[in-house]
Amino acid sequence: MDNPAVDDELWTEFHRVVNMTSRELEDWLRTRDAGPETEPLPDEAGPPTGSEVLAILRKRKSDVDSRDADVMRKVVDRVHAQRRDDLEPTAGEAHWRHRLMSIGHDPLKPA
Repeated sequence: MDNPAVDDELWTEFHRVVNMTSRELEDWLRTRDAGPETEPLPDEAGPPTGSEVLAILRKRKSDVDSRDADVMRKVVDRVHAQRRDDLEPTAGEAHWRHRLMSIGHDPLKPA
């Protein structure tokens, strides 16, 4: 049964641009937010979009809802706006890479 909230094209492109595994993203979000003065609860680490991406990665396509589909479109658009279409590994400034990694895309990882 197809999910009306997300079509095959969006599902495929989201999983192409989000090139970090759920484990890699979870570890990154925890590392990013860890500091001497701040230690959020593990499930609350990272920016809201990063947490939403992590939740989507843990779902089957049939479990994705329209809110998830909106997040998926936003992430796909954001990655395409900041990357070439071929998504070839690209070195950039650390803050640029870290911002993309916070939504599940590591620009240094092969496509």
